Amino acid sequence: MERFQRQTILPGIGISGQQKLQDSKVLVVGAGGLGCAVLPYLASAGVGSLGIVDGDKVELSNLHRQVLYSEKSIGEFKVLESEKALSSMNSKLTITTYPVFLTHENVDNLIADYDLVIDATDNTEVRYILDEACRVAGKAMIYGSIFRFQGQVSVFNYQGGPSYRSLFPEEDQSSLNCAEAGVLGTTVGMIGMLQANEALKIILGIGEILSGKILIYNMLKNDQQIFELAVQMEPVSEKVTSPTIDLISAEKALVEGGLLLDVRELGEKPVVSSEYCIKIPLSVLESRLDEISKEAKISVFCQAGTRAISAAKILKKANFMQVKAIRGGAADLLKLITNEKSIS
Repeated sequence: MERFQRQTILPGIGISGQQKLQDSKVLVVGAGGLGCAVLPYLASAGVGSLGIVDGDKVELSNLHRQVLYSEKSIGEFKVLESEKALSSMNSKLTITTYPVFLTHENVDNLIADYDLVIDATDNTEVRYILDEACRVAGKAMIYGSIFRFQGQVSVFNYQGGPSYRSLFPEEDQSSLNCAEAGVLGTTVGMIGMLQANEALKIILGIGEILSGKILIYNMLKNDQQIFELAVQMEPVSEKVTSPTIDLISAEKALVEGGLLLDVRELGEKPVVSSEYCIKIPLSVLESRLDEISKEAKISVFCQAGTRAISAAKILKKANFMQVKAIRGGAADLLKLITNEKSIS
């Protein structure tokens, strides 16, 4: 216990509290900016078992905020690189890695063995899936979200408290992720640290949990506010149904062929030019569905993937059957198309 002596002497923790941390199992969904802030604090505090879910690989553009990785990590799975870094911090830590993207199909199995779940994603679709699974399973979900210089933290589904969907009943199709809106590394660091703090409080049974409340922190003003959530609780009788969207890589989309649907707004770059590509911004998609054949095989893309998923859901609800969303975005697609042209 010498390692944790500075925290075990704190009121409300002690040896028994440290044992609670050792016995706990926490699943972190997302090993990007928020995950890279959350994970080291949990590992260093002595949480006994960590699960890490992320099917993404490290890219150069990640390094300014995803501090578990180095230039040597580029091209490697984030979960595997984070496992290396965390194991060097705490060799007694049990780490289970899941190099997959969370979906409707795998979410129940992924969360089953864990006491609580931390939402460190920047994908709204995934957040709703995770929230609903945690609500049904009775597991707390610690939420964190970033928009430019501002971040939010809350705890959902905690001891019968409100869920994410009860706060945001409808998915916001216009929401932007970090790749689209921009992000400062210190912002994700601050919000991730606050998420880790909520996890430690829940495990230890100390302090006031951000359940039924949302904390908003503005990095430019050093301003922190906590708001009470006025939400109605929904019954836990059944899962909220939503069209299941298949996510594919840009490479697979080109191999499978069919129509490429660009749902970015006019003027967004890079420009993707292909005889198989049409552009209908997400903001007007529902009014222009008649421009697309319902028999077409459609791969939807945007800047980073979030709007593509929203567009694919609109198409599926309108009975377009062969619809998939491209994971990643226009830059990946353009690179592949450019390479194909240079080879031919």
